[in-house]
Amino acid sequence: MSRRCQITGKKGSTGNNRSHAMNATKRRFLPNLVTKKVLDPKTGRMKRMKIATSTLRTLNKTMR
Repeated sequence: MSRRCQITGKKGSTGNNRSHAMNATKRRFLPNLVTKKVLDPKTGRMKRMKIATSTLRTLNKTMR
């Protein structure tokens, strides 16, 4: 399964590790994903989804 948020579509990006000598080696920046049960508003049922923690914080704000 891909490392992608199922709600926002947030995914990993690429960049470089930089040493003190400024050598560049490739690396990946991955989103912080967690598996959570989220209430689906269309069906009214709980659904297990892989979502980013930043998205989870936004969902918690809107649920208040």
